[in-house]
Amino acid sequence: MTTSTALLQVRDLRVQVGDHHVLKSVSLDVAPGALVVLMGANGSGKSTLALTLAGHPSYHVTSGQATFAGQDLLAMNVQERARAGLFLSFQSPPDIAGVKNNLFIRTALNAVRQARDQEPLDAFDFLGQARTAARQLGLPEAMLSRPVNEGFSGGERKRNELLQLALLQPRLALLDEIDSGMDVDGVHAVVALVQQLRAQGTAFVIVSHYLQLIELLQPDAVLRLDQGCIAETGDITLARHIARTGFARSTEPVEA
Repeated sequence: MTTSTALLQVRDLRVQVGDHHVLKSVSLDVAPGALVVLMGANGSGKSTLALTLAGHPSYHVTSGQATFAGQDLLAMNVQERARAGLFLSFQSPPDIAGVKNNLFIRTALNAVRQARDQEPLDAFDFLGQARTAARQLGLPEAMLSRPVNEGFSGGERKRNELLQLALLQPRLALLDEIDSGMDVDGVHAVVALVQQLRAQGTAFVIVSHYLQLIELLQPDAVLRLDQGCIAETGDITLARHIARTGFARSTEPVEA
């Protein structure tokens, strides 16, 4: 998985949250258009890695390096990381009371467009794109004019994360259990959007426990985190082995 053309490079990353050392040493490379799946028991560090890369202020990097498109990712603030093309979907997307969904997404999109030296989208053009994307994702158009995630079901919140992903078209997307709370149509919407964006060069790091989704995604690599370290690296065969034996590792070898 190491490559000189990696979009994301992480080296010996160690992260502390409060008094707890969550990530003890994580190294990985992700190439443009690649898809890496992170698996691991609860508390192994999967969400911590995603939130740290996105720049969450509660996650303190004690040592290590991370570069994104050749830039020092850890030196950037949250806004700079987003403008550079890094996207994070939350495991539990929050409400943003009083802020309309369409205004929230258009503001984010125009900030990214400005960083790319592109003209901003006016409300009319944005709504046309947003309505098309929402329809493709099975998200009711009425959700665009409601406050962000307010009163949304779990599945609607996740589809709203997909809507942001579809419109922002980032260089790297970190998806934390994006399939949680999704029905079968939602899972297929995830797969279709990921495939579409990968064809355009977007790279993905996806946290998931579910073999069904992983099989559909056909990742380039599967990593198992354990106690803040990458304990195993493999392909879809590793995901199948984990689904069969669980995270309490058995003594049987991984078979292709």
